[in-house]
Amino acid sequence: MTFNCSLWQDNSMSVKRFAFARFSEVTEQCFLLFTLILLMFLASLMGNALIATAIWSNPVLHTPMYFFLANLSLLEIGYTCSVTPKMLQNLVIEARGISREGCVTQMFFFSFFGISECCLLAAMAFDRYMAICSPLHYATRMSRGVCVHLAMVSWGVGCMAALGQTNYIFSLDFCGPCEIDHFFCDLLPILALACGDTSHNEAAVFVAATLCISSPFLLIIASYGRILAAVLSMPSPEGRRKALSTCSSHLLVVTLFYGSASVTYLRPKASHSPGIDKLLALSYTVVTSMLNPIIYSLRNKEVKAALRRTLGKQKKMKERKKEREKDGGRENCTCQSVL
Repeated sequence: MTFNCSLWQDNSMSVKRFAFARFSEVTEQCFLLFTLILLMFLASLMGNALIATAIWSNPVLHTPMYFFLANLSLLEIGYTCSVTPKMLQNLVIEARGISREGCVTQMFFFSFFGISECCLLAAMAFDRYMAICSPLHYATRMSRGVCVHLAMVSWGVGCMAALGQTNYIFSLDFCGPCEIDHFFCDLLPILALACGDTSHNEAAVFVAATLCISSPFLLIIASYGRILAAVLSMPSPEGRRKALSTCSSHLLVVTLFYGSASVTYLRPKASHSPGIDKLLALSYTVVTSMLNPIIYSLRNKEVKAALRRTLGKQKKMKERKKEREKDGGRENCTCQSVL
C-alpha cells in the first residue's frame, strides 16, 4: 500500500505526516499479534499498578528499596503507555499514520521514561550497595530526602536528555519517504528518513545513547562489584545467601532491560535488521514491562504479603459496597410497602 505524505513548504519540502510499516500482510497474523500484545499490555498495567499501590498503602514497605520500586513501576506504566496503544491501533486498522507533532510527542515520552529508568536502576543498585556494604550507616545515608533526591535526578535527567534528543532529531528535514519501518517513532528509524547524508547525525545519536545507557550501567557494574566483594568476605553462608537474594530481582530486571536496549542502540549500523529491531523493541517495551512485577512479586515475600493485603482490602471494599447496595434496596422496598 502506498501512503500519501502531506508536505508543507518552508524553504524546503518536509514531511508533515508519517506512516508506520505493517507488521504483516496476513490479517490473521495481525489479529493474533493484537491479542497477544493487548494481553501483555493489560498484564503490565495491572501488575505495575498493583505493585505501586501495595507499596504506597503499606507502611511496612516505606523503605528506600521499595520507594525506588514504586517509582520503577510508575516509569514502566508510562514507558509502555507511550508506545503500545498506538501499536495496537496500527495492527487492526488500515490508516496507520501519525502526524509530525504526534511523532515528536511519542519519541519524547518514550525517551523520557526509558532514560529515566536507566538512571533509576542505577539508583537502586546504589541502594543495594549501601545496604550490604555499609549497613551501619544505611539509615542516615539513604534517608527519605536522599531517596527523593535520587528519584528526582533520575526523572530530571530523563526529561532533559529526551528533550535534547527529540529536538535534535526533528530539527532535521524529512523529504520522504514517509513510511517508518518500525511500530513507533524510535530514534534510528526516524533518522533514516532524514534528507541527505545523516552519518554525522547517526554518530551523535550513538554517542548520546552510549552516554545515557552505558553511564548508568557502569555505575550498576561498579556497585555490584563492591557488593560481590563484600558478600564473599561474609563468614556466614546464610548471610551471603540473604544478601544475594535481596539483589537477585534487581539483577534480573537490569539484565532484561539493558540486554535488549544495548543490542538495539549500541550495535553497529551494518548489523541492524528491521525485523530483529522490531522484535527487540517489542521485548523492552511490552515483555520486560510485563515481567518486572512478576519478578519482584515472586522473589520477594514482603511484596507478596503486601499484594495479598492490598487485594484483600479491595475485596472487602467491594463486599461492603454490595452490602450497602443491598441494604439500600431493602430500605426502598420497606418504604414502598409502608406506602
